[in-house]
Amino acid sequence: MVVKETGVSLYGLTYPEHAEDHFREMLEHNCNAVLLAIMEFDLEFWYPSLVEIIKRAKRMGLTVYLDLWGIGKFFGGEQTSVFLQNNVKFRQVTALTNQPLVAACFNTPSFRKYFNKWCEKLAEDTESDGFFWDEPHYAAGGIDWSCRCEFCQELFKKEYGYDMPKVVNEDVITFREDKAVEVLREASIVVKEVNPKLKVTACVVTSPDPWHGYANWDKVAKVKEFDVFSTSIMGYGRPLKDYEDVAERTVRTARRYGKECQRWVMSYSSSPDDLEFIRNLVHLYAKKGVDSIFSWTYRAGKWTVLSAPEPDKVWDVLGKAFGEVLQKEAT
Repeated sequence: MVVKETGVSLYGLTYPEHAEDHFREMLEHNCNAVLLAIMEFDLEFWYPSLVEIIKRAKRMGLTVYLDLWGIGKFFGGEQTSVFLQNNVKFRQVTALTNQPLVAACFNTPSFRKYFNKWCEKLAEDTESDGFFWDEPHYAAGGIDWSCRCEFCQELFKKEYGYDMPKVVNEDVITFREDKAVEVLREASIVVKEVNPKLKVTACVVTSPDPWHGYANWDKVAKVKEFDVFSTSIMGYGRPLKDYEDVAERTVRTARRYGKECQRWVMSYSSSPDDLEFIRNLVHLYAKKGVDSIFSWTYRAGKWTVLSAPEPDKVWDVLGKAFGEVLQKEAT
């Protein structure tokens, strides 16, 4: 099967000349795309450099996607949030104990304005190819779930006609999923109004539980403003069949709505006992018809606290595997 795209994420976006070195190394490792993990601090402080970095990546032949990494702690990621620092009243709140969490409530007008503003600005100012919605999720699940802040309670009552319960029911589950999709659809409309050619990738966690992500993948994949349906990284220590099942389901879900599909390979924090498993995984995804294969992260996280064991070896195995699946396209 044809793999159209291979790439890795990159964070630590400061000086363009340094970024060029990283991009050159990515190309040597058979990446034809890069996902820039942009922190809120990058937006607030390094913005001129970010615009130039994107320009240079494009000039070097890479497809460039933008990930507002961990914005408001609504997207996945380890970084801190400027929004939360400056907006302590707009946090997610737990249902039973009424505790504010270290995560923005994305139903608040304040967060949506902040999120959409940066999406629109990046769409207007940069030469990027698209945006990546990175594992959007709620901060708490289970008995003391989120979010039941005053904004969510007001929205729920308006839509369902009764007070939002503290004990979760089917209406609450549906409401949570619908709102988590709504904010991303709204941002997608914003960027596509600037440039209709921008590609939007929606990445959901692979867990089937409804607490942190979307149990109903179709609810995400069917959104017309999303161009690519993506499912997130799976940790190691599972049989290959588990990855195969997720890949098949990802492809089926995407194709049902005429979308491209993407799968992720883990290259940080931990590694399989046999690094050949990474190569096998890349080939499995290619065989199953995945259009885009990405890995988190560049150089397997070397020099970060989340580095994979033996990151240089992991990075090389990944690069060789990428080259093998892309070479099949050429032949």
